[in-house]
Amino acid sequence: MKDISSRKDIEFLMNAFYKDAFVDPKIGIFFTEIAKIDLKEHIPEITDFWEQQLFRTRNYRKNVMQIHKDLNLKKKLDSTHFDTWLTLFHKAVDTNFKGEKADLIKTRALSIITMMRIKIATSH
Repeated sequence: MKDISSRKDIEFLMNAFYKDAFVDPKIGIFFTEIAKIDLKEHIPEITDFWEQQLFRTRNYRKNVMQIHKDLNLKKKLDSTHFDTWLTLFHKAVDTNFKGEKADLIKTRALSIITMMRIKIATSH
């Protein structure tokens, strides 16, 4: 298996992740009914986010934390949701990539989820 080395790889990874996330019984509803994500719009944006995390580009301009705080107001996010997201994300990475950047994206995902848990849990 190859490592994540380009925007194209991240885009492939995001498509693989969302394929599972959209149909997951625990978190799928957040994507399909709460946020009503249109993948044609979302994939380029989320690819910008992860490309910035891995390759230090400056293409992502949104506030990812605020987006999830707003989502939490519509439907409460709990530990099960975060754990499921992280499990599916790691599965998508491990199924498709191996190497330094693959490890880095999983580490960043864990850091981001940890911060979201803290900030969302304390934003009542």
